[in-house]
Amino acid sequence: MRRRVALTLALGSLVAGLAGCGSGDDEAASPGSTAKPAEKIVVYSARDKKVTDFVVDQFVAKYPEYKGKVEVLNMGAQEVLERTRAEKANPQGSVWWGGTQQGLSAGATEGLLEALQPSFAAQMDARYKDAQGRWFGEILLPEVIMYNNKAIPADQAPKDWDDLIDPKWKDKIIIRDVAASGTMRSIYASMIQRLSKDGSNPQPGYDWLRKLDANTVDYAANPTDLYVKMSREQGVLSAWNLQDILLQSEQSKMPFGYVMPASGAPVLVDGVAALKGGNTEGAKTFIEFLFDSGLRSKLAKDFFQIPAVPISEQPQWLANLNLKPMDVDWDVIAKNETQWITHWNAEIKNKG
Repeated sequence: MRRRVALTLALGSLVAGLAGCGSGDDEAASPGSTAKPAEKIVVYSARDKKVTDFVVDQFVAKYPEYKGKVEVLNMGAQEVLERTRAEKANPQGSVWWGGTQQGLSAGATEGLLEALQPSFAAQMDARYKDAQGRWFGEILLPEVIMYNNKAIPADQAPKDWDDLIDPKWKDKIIIRDVAASGTMRSIYASMIQRLSKDGSNPQPGYDWLRKLDANTVDYAANPTDLYVKMSREQGVLSAWNLQDILLQSEQSKMPFGYVMPASGAPVLVDGVAALKGGNTEGAKTFIEFLFDSGLRSKLAKDFFQIPAVPISEQPQWLANLNLKPMDVDWDVIAKNETQWITHWNAEIKNKG
């Protein structure tokens, strides 16, 4: 089935069915209700550390039996998948928090994820969850053009994706290292798929990425490296997700602005799952808490998240967001992403 993220459906899901929407946390069984002490929860997360710190503090406040027993390891979404694969015979993690639809689907297919039946699942659009309950979309992530707004006036910033390959931006672009990042893999794969709808001829997309590589001065090792180099004007343009751009701009006062591309932004379904072989009961409790309606509203308001489940009131920034989703076929990308990114890494990176 072809899954396409459309503005009317994506944002409509935020306000649809508000009457009677429960938070789901009332039905989550508290570990404190059993005689056993709470076991440690190890969370592999691609979320920004500000978000993970905030959520864990809120979680421990509600479940004090987990104080000092929640360990979060922040890494790229692709790194989570690869680490979980490597640990399949001896699982170390309990929760995968922050992964693309493609990555989570791969994890489900490979038997890395535990099937759950959480209370919030009935509120969620079928496009945003695994049919067997092995992963659930938490947020929708528009991928946009990022720029240093001290170095580039807003009216001079690129207006669309093809503007990034203009030779005038040579050595002005910094990209988060693609292979390790679920976000960047999705952006690059979307650039290929928009030029080959069925994915059968990736060459026009490869040619486009080669031109982008020619304008790229550096590939940042991780998001922090990207933000530091962008703020120091070692590069002044990038492609990144809207949420993290707003977080860095509003909370860390980084000189970052964004452009909603004229031809549309790829909108990722980014989710969460319980890892098979980990602390399943702890994972269930943590994941239920992630979808608490009060927490979801706070994360939308203060951390610029677009939730995948309805919330009672949209913050102003979200109500005013002029989101234009790109027409992306994520099934085509899921089928071809590994091959495409492997080719890019071997044949295009640093060769433009």
